[in-house]
Amino acid sequence: MTNREKYKQAFSVLRASDDFDLEANHMKQTAKQFRLRKAVVLAAACVMVIGSATIAYAADVGGIQRTVQLWLRGEQTAVTIEFDGAGGYNMEYTDEEGNVRYGGGVGVAIEADGTERPLSEEELLGTLSGPDVEYRDDGSVWVYWLGQAVEITDRFEDGVCYVQLVNGEDTMYVTVRYQDGYTSSPHKYIDAR
Repeated sequence: MTNREKYKQAFSVLRASDDFDLEANHMKQTAKQFRLRKAVVLAAACVMVIGSATIAYAADVGGIQRTVQLWLRGEQTAVTIEFDGAGGYNMEYTDEEGNVRYGGGVGVAIEADGTERPLSEEELLGTLSGPDVEYRDDGSVWVYWLGQAVEITDRFEDGVCYVQLVNGEDTMYVTVRYQDGYTSSPHKYIDAR
């Protein structure tokens, strides 16, 4: 008989008590609960790390991107716009021909005391919703405002064109100086000088 068989024969008559079995089951359940708690803590830590990275990315970029609907060239267009918090913005959109277009700018307001301040996001969106003038390659000149596109090529007198645009109850008065900018107001035409 080998040592292994001797040990087997000696210990085969021994049995574990019921208390020992209960303790073993309790230890198994405690281990499962510990693993479950560990998994929950690990998942929460992952969520915090990912959330922190997203916030850090947004802070690092300088602003948070928003997708808004703007009127561009008389068509309502989905635009991804990012404000930098200092009165500037960058935007990206797809035109009617499927080309990705980029734009951007900066805006300041002059306060009553003469000091400058950057425009807020709402003020910048207001300027982007205002009229726009386009000089096309074919020589035509167009004014866009909300859903309107008006050709004004033949309406210039002494290099100036006055255009009144109406959208429901809203009216916009646009003064266009040929190849020299334009002004607009919801109240009256602004002098072209």
